[in-house]
Amino acid sequence: MVAGCTTALKPPPPLAEIGVGTGRPVAISSAEALLAEAEEELAAARDPASVERARRLFLEAAGAEPPPVGAFLGAARATARLVEDEPDADRRRELVVEGVQIGQLCLEAHPASPECRYRLALAVGQQARERSSTAVDGLEVMVELLEEVIAAAPDLDAAGGHRVLALVLLRAPGWPTGPGDPELGLEHARAAVAAFPDHPPNQLVLGEALLETGDREGARRALERGVALARARSADPEAAAWLAEAETALTAVR
Repeated sequence: MVAGCTTALKPPPPLAEIGVGTGRPVAISSAEALLAEAEEELAAARDPASVERARRLFLEAAGAEPPPVGAFLGAARATARLVEDEPDADRRRELVVEGVQIGQLCLEAHPASPECRYRLALAVGQQARERSSTAVDGLEVMVELLEEVIAAAPDLDAAGGHRVLALVLLRAPGWPTGPGDPELGLEHARAAVAAFPDHPPNQLVLGEALLETGDREGARRALERGVALARARSADPEAAAWLAEAETALTAVR
């Protein structure tokens, strides 16, 4: 272990202490209504305040007994969006910790859920970026969680387990410091594209993997495919980000 490293996972606090949780028990019938409202709010959200309202509703729904898995997953999605849109570094660091805690509580309540594992892995990744002291342990945690996701639900989030694990293996330092392995990353990127070739992020990670492993022409083709797919899905809320990422990456191979 590198000096100064911090464990990525610590025991999470009670749900009521995360974010603006109410701590109020919720009937399961009320939770269903809260979930529907939260999903609608998140789908229509155009600003961080709307995303925060959706997150609050998800966290309130998670107070039901038994807590619905969708409440944790929705709160995790909303928290991840808030992290990416938050300009203040201190607030981002608070949010990434809350995102990890939500993922942990999701997994505690629903230990068989691959999506709880997936959302926790994504949250650990954001935490590693914002709190670098957790990165060494966090990368190991991510690899383990994503391998479990791939084994249990390889199609989840358009082969998200393969896609995110590819990114970890491509961007992390190699042995002995970290799990980085570009060739293995390329294998996972190819697996994601084989399963969902029309999902733009899969083509983007394939382009990155091909460039990292020396196939410049293959990388260019994958990235151009990613650009075309992102443009074809302009109505998707994430299409603009996909397109910007692909076009930026293309400048490195043209």
